[in-house]
Amino acid sequence: MYDILIVEDEAPIANLIRMSLTQAGYRCTIASDGDEGADWVERRRFDLILLDVMLPHTSGFELMEYIRQYDTPVIFLTARTEVRDRVKGLRLGAEDYIIKPFDVAELQARVEVVLRRYHKGGGKVTLEDITVDLDSRIVTKDGRPVDLTPKEFDILRLFLQNKNIALYRETIYERVWGEPFMGDTRTVDLHVQRLRHKLGWEKRIAAVYKVGYRYEENEP
Repeated sequence: MYDILIVEDEAPIANLIRMSLTQAGYRCTIASDGDEGADWVERRRFDLILLDVMLPHTSGFELMEYIRQYDTPVIFLTARTEVRDRVKGLRLGAEDYIIKPFDVAELQARVEVVLRRYHKGGGKVTLEDITVDLDSRIVTKDGRPVDLTPKEFDILRLFLQNKNIALYRETIYERVWGEPFMGDTRTVDLHVQRLRHKLGWEKRIAAVYKVGYRYEENEP
């Protein structure tokens, strides 16, 4: 499941985008201004950011300058129709530039195109005897399928996206379950333990005291 950050200060538009993309199978987070958008980018890795240009506090163009260091694809959403603005957005590194008002079906199509283009060729990861196909959600060990639950696979994908980074249990729960963390660590611990056992990754997925877990991968 792809994670999308929607940085949009008009609540009706933001909620409409979230509803349509959630129905299409994406996990969405909303930030109502540029500063909140920057906070989310620092805390979580997203697969795509939908970014309004006219935002309170920090404009979309200013936020784009900050986002570039994270190598996350961006689609600008704006009511500004001037060619110079579209050119500026694209030169800043945006993948696309959509003019408001837009049809949600067109937005979904453009999101699909950007995600397909940006993640092309990055859908399969091989680590020793384990192969993970992120697109088909198939995992094999020594060529034999590993039966992971949907939540176990999503946790595995999260670890692969954040190698050598300690993830709080709260972060794992909110990213995978899509709900606020209520303090019960047993759910996360049980799923991680089962994942480690199934993959034989008791040492590769390390427990971090009073934090959570870290997927450890040696740099090439």
